[in-house]
Amino acid sequence: MKLNLIGPNFLSQVPQLAQAFNVTTALCVLCNLFVSRAAASEGANWPSFRGPQATGVAEGHKTPEKWDVERGGNTRWKTRIPGLGHSCPVIWENRLFVTTAATESDDANLRIGLYGDIQPVTESFEHRWTVYCLNKTNGSVLWKEVAHTGIPKIKRHPKSSHANSTPATDGKHVVAFFGAEGLFCFDMDGKRLWQKELGPLDSGYFVVPAAQWGFASSPIIHQDRVIVQCDVQTNSFLAAFEIKDGKEVWRTRRADVPTWSTPTIETGTGRTQILINGFKHTGGYDFATGKEIWKLTGGGDIPVPTPIVAHGLTFMTSSHGPVRPIYAIRNEAKGDITLASGQSTNQYIVWSQTRGGNYMQTPIVYGDYLYCSNDAGVLACYRAKTGENLYTERLGDGRSGFTASAVAADQKIYFTSEQGTVSAIKAGPKFEVLARNEMGESCMATPAISGGALFFRTRHHVVMVAEK
Repeated sequence: MKLNLIGPNFLSQVPQLAQAFNVTTALCVLCNLFVSRAAASEGANWPSFRGPQATGVAEGHKTPEKWDVERGGNTRWKTRIPGLGHSCPVIWENRLFVTTAATESDDANLRIGLYGDIQPVTESFEHRWTVYCLNKTNGSVLWKEVAHTGIPKIKRHPKSSHANSTPATDGKHVVAFFGAEGLFCFDMDGKRLWQKELGPLDSGYFVVPAAQWGFASSPIIHQDRVIVQCDVQTNSFLAAFEIKDGKEVWRTRRADVPTWSTPTIETGTGRTQILINGFKHTGGYDFATGKEIWKLTGGGDIPVPTPIVAHGLTFMTSSHGPVRPIYAIRNEAKGDITLASGQSTNQYIVWSQTRGGNYMQTPIVYGDYLYCSNDAGVLACYRAKTGENLYTERLGDGRSGFTASAVAADQKIYFTSEQGTVSAIKAGPKFEVLARNEMGESCMATPAISGGALFFRTRHHVVMVAEK
């Protein structure tokens, strides 16, 4: 008897399974098949910012160490995306999604590098906020849909864009968040299902409210709900919406200043919580109700990195201002876990330090190690469970900025500079640069990984690199 247990019509073969085996055995075969198919799908899908649960890790395939975009070495395709956007690619099976904000002239100014200018860019002309769907295999445009057209309601930082938030997908829906321009949901073929306006969503430096820098927190999808974190100048909140129709499930007020962090879902403690980075209010919230579970006060006053979960711990980091903390927090935390003066640990904070935190990049845990790179490209490696510093080394020349977050696969960690240099670092407790690769354009967005390939969103393109 021939059974195709990996094809799309495998369920139609259940009667054949029942004849070939007893009922118990047939059910076991089917259960194992479902698990294997789910695992295969998980390895191929990169559904939101930094992939599943923001880990930034994709295993099971060999990924390239070296490539040459200019000459085509290990470069499969390169597709131009009009406009300016720092949103990252997300992937479901053979479809890749990315967003952009374009103008008629398509000449938006972008100023990269290390500088302290806080003045926003004024652009009083029409933009088109667009969702693109590409074929993951060959880079062709399957569809593109304009979500909104108009003059930007909020200004942006010279290093920012009007399409910073990474979209999210669950294989049935694609959710794109354009800040003050609205939250939009499409089906996988580009049909608009619903949209919501969530207010002005004015993100900027709270010390200088006129310094509008652009919204950047990305939506996430979990159990048929869309979660958004909206920390802005006034009326900050965390909210959940039904993905089928956009109906608001709950909204929780947050007493915090503007942040640019994306939430993370944690489920390993018998409860489902939403983890939130912040300055006045870092914390965990109940997924079902939006009620606070735990909170932590203090940190860098411009929080950008997303919380990450590994080894039963939540890693929180932020920078700017008097401290740049890293916290390793037990996932069972509850109540106010703020450290008392002079403390570095307590019942729920396993370890912490005040000077190692990231400003722009979300750190990454790969294996037993936590890797944190600051905006100048200084990379520190720690033992994730204890906080022991194993090395501190420089990725670049000290003049290049680093905004994109690291991703990892195949015992390699990839760090991308704003100038478009991608350093492949050997995973482990010793610093070793395997290769440095040039993308040929500036790169502010975090890459995606799927099926052994890396997908980079550069200034003007999406690029696929993979072993040939």
